[in-house]
Amino acid sequence: MKYAKVYGEDVKVGDAIPPLVKGPIAQIQLTRYAGASGDFNPIHQDDEFARAAGMGGVFAHGMLSMGFVAQSVTDWLGAGTVRKLGVRFSALVRLKDVITCTGRVLGTSEKNGERLVELELWAENQRGEKVVTGRATAVLQSRSA
Repeated sequence: MKYAKVYGEDVKVGDAIPPLVKGPIAQIQLTRYAGASGDFNPIHQDDEFARAAGMGGVFAHGMLSMGFVAQSVTDWLGAGTVRKLGVRFSALVRLKDVITCTGRVLGTSEKNGERLVELELWAENQRGEKVVTGRATAVLQSRSA
């Protein structure tokens, strides 16, 4: 996706983050993420192992889901805008799940000449279950800068 150019003056409290839809999640995606992250835990690759560990089968890396949420912000506000990101993992992302990431603007302020945007973020699976929740702070330029 081409990054949007959003200015501080364009963002208002209550604005929704445009949804980012990922999936359906496939095993090859988990394998590729394992290679990129170095996280080769077999609970993300080997269904029999994951079931024996009591996990009910293979599931996605939590950090992959967090990456989806972060991408929803950078797709909307632009690369390099996120200054702080914190999430909580609330449910497992399974193979074949379709994940929709979105959020809303909680507040805006100015500090040291920067326009700060406080965001509430979440990701849901196709059943409407929240799998990730969190918050982020982004910095946007002013049109007059």
